[in-house]
Order: sequence, then structure tokens, then C-alpha cells
Amino acid sequence: MTAGVDVRTVHDVAGLAAVADHFSDVWQTPRTAPPYPAEVLHSLVHAGGAVHAAYDGQRLAGASVAVLGPGHSTYSLVAAADRGLGHAVKQAQRAWALGRGARSMRWTFDPLVGRNARFNLAKLGAVGTEYLVDFYGSMADGVNDGDESDRLTVTWDLTAPAASQGTAPATASGTAPATASGTAPSASCGTAPSVSYGTQDRELAPATHTAPDGGFLARRDLAERQVFCRVPDDIVELRAADPGLALRWRHAVREVFSEAFAEGFRATGMSRDGWYTLTRTETSA
Repeated sequence: MTAGVDVRTVHDVAGLAAVADHFSDVWQTPRTAPPYPAEVLHSLVHAGGAVHAAYDGQRLAGASVAVLGPGHSTYSLVAAADRGLGHAVKQAQRAWALGRGARSMRWTFDPLVGRNARFNLAKLGAVGTEYLVDFYGSMADGVNDGDESDRLTVTWDLTAPAASQGTAPATASGTAPATASGTAPSASCGTAPSVSYGTQDRELAPATHTAPDGGFLARRDLAERQVFCRVPDDIVELRAADPGLALRWRHAVREVFSEAFAEGFRATGMSRDGWYTLTRTETSA
């Protein structure tokens, strides 16, 4: 629960139709062609899934869809909520899944949307476990049209304690990850500034990739344990203003993530100004 907001499961036809309309509004499609039609939502609920809706008074302010997967897993098919309500919706999904014996939940999101990455990785404590290239193919909705549909799969351990806040290093936009003092390091690619991780300092190698805006895109620590990758400030706004530039960002970030994931890295954090932290898993060391 969030103050003044009620999150509950929806089973009735009228309620599911309102959720379908909500998804249409979020993804900017005609209400006659929603991403998840009401009849599909009804079928998922009948098959044992759950549609959660968040009501701010009488107003529908958010919704999500989840289904049980094999073993002790759950899949969150879609979720969208007004700013500040996403956590309440995900916690409702978590409680529903735990009540049915699930221990983990998976879903996908656009890795270029930094605010969603921060919510998923930093606030919920999920981990990016799979990079999917052009996962849906061409999408014609008002949010994704003109781009390729790369997605990052995240896995959320439902039994883990809440994620600690502020674990990703603060950075200066368009530069490299910041030093312990919070100031940006030298822009020279030949330097190796230190970065603070709690009580341990690590040094950064020279930049490995350049972003479409000419700044640093990715750097590694010298121990090859972490990779830092930047995304644009607002990819949705950029996509609308300059689709070509947005697509260049897509390809640039895809290259960094594909290389890192092939080496055993996983997405573990996102800073407030758009830098992912990718951490090498122990099994790949």
C-alpha cells in the first residue's frame, strides 16, 4: 500500500477492460488495439495468472500482469504505473507470487530507459541476467516506433531483503564514473582515476567505447570485475526528436552489453545520472 492508493487483483470484465485501456494510454496505441486486450487478460487470469491494479481513489493509476512459470518462478508480463506507484504494484506482485510458492520473478525492459533500470536494479534489487537483441522485432506503438526492441531480462529474488540504496557510484553525465569525492575524473582516455566502492577503491581503465554524443560510453575497472556503461538522459524523448541518433545509441549500448554478457558480466546497478554497473559473476572469473 502507498498512502491513498489501493492495489488489488482484478477479475471482472469491466475492470480488466479498464486495465487494457490503461496499457493503451501508456504505450500510446488506439484503445481499439491495446498491447494486452481485455480478453487476453481475462484468459491469463482464468489460467491462474494475476492482474493487479492500483487505484488512486476511483482513478486507475497503474497495473501489472504476472503468470506462474516452471518450478519456483514467476513471469511479470507487463507493468505500468504513475510515477511513484511502481514500487507498490511490484510489491503486490511479489506478495501474490510468494503466496503461490514462487521464489523469483523475471521480466524484460528497454535497457536504454535509465529510470526503469534504476527502479529495477537499485530500488527492487533485481539483476540483469540476459541481453536480448531486437526481442519483439518492429514495434508500432507510440513509445517504441522507429527503434529496435532490445530488452534486458531481470531476475528478482523474491526472498532477498530489500535492495540497499545508492550502491551505484555517482557520476557526471557524459563523462566517466566519478571519483570518491563525487567529481568527474579527467576526460583523458590515458588516465585511470579511482572509484570508491564503500571502503575499497578501484581504478578505471581507459574508455573502451565512445557514445554517439562524443563522450565516454563504457569503461572497465583495471581488475576486470566491473564495467560501467552510460545511456542517454531520456531515450523516449530522444527517439521522438531524432530517431537516427536514438538508434545509434541502441547499437552502441548493445555492443557493450553483448560483449560484457558474453564474458559473464551481469547488470547489477544504475546511478542517478545514467551509468549502469555490470559486475562479473564469480562463476566466470
